[in-house]
Amino acid sequence: MKYSEIKSKSREDLLKDVKEKKLQLFSLRMKQKTMQLSNTNEIRTKRKEIAQTLTALSAIENGEGK
Repeated sequence: MKYSEIKSKSREDLLKDVKEKKLQLFSLRMKQKTMQLSNTNEIRTKRKEIAQTLTALSAIENGEGK
């Protein structure tokens, strides 16, 4: 998802997305520890998605969004 798409979401949607993505990241880490994750790059991309979402959330809270 591109940053412009993330930025257009509401604060509540962003909070929900962060929670879901952190849960997915946890799941990916558990799969990695049990040797069930074949593509370890998924962890990196999920962390980037979380960072983008948190950046957009911070911009909205600081009055710079929308």
